Amino acid sequence: MGATEDIDVIHRGFAAFSAGDMATLNDLFTEDAVWHVPGSGSLSGPKEGRDAILSFFGELMTRSGGNLKVELDDVVGGGDHTVAMSRNHASRDANTLDQRAVIVFTLRDGRVAEARQFFEDTALNDAFWD
Repeated sequence: MGATEDIDVIHRGFAAFSAGDMATLNDLFTEDAVWHVPGSGSLSGPKEGRDAILSFFGELMTRSGGNLKVELDDVVGGGDHTVAMSRNHASRDANTLDQRAVIVFTLRDGRVAEARQFFEDTALNDAFWD
């Protein structure tokens, strides 16, 4: 697959996440995919395997009371990686989260095989979700 097709996969993934469409998300990840979450919080660390990634997404929704919104700003495709720039919004108890994030994706045969997430403020992200 080329950069254009990989960009389309990422757009579909963000749309599915926003819609809570777990069936589409399930189809967009390889079974052995790994999602890397930076930081030292309770949600940090690698999520190994598609089921662990989808469980992580569910935990984000549970902890935010379902109000996590991820707005995709841009997607750039290259030869080996596809990069998504987004803004994350959520509220939890009296706290709010509003920050930029970058995810570097590696795709294999039209599916996400690896994702490395980076936050504008990793400590803020850790504090919000813990």
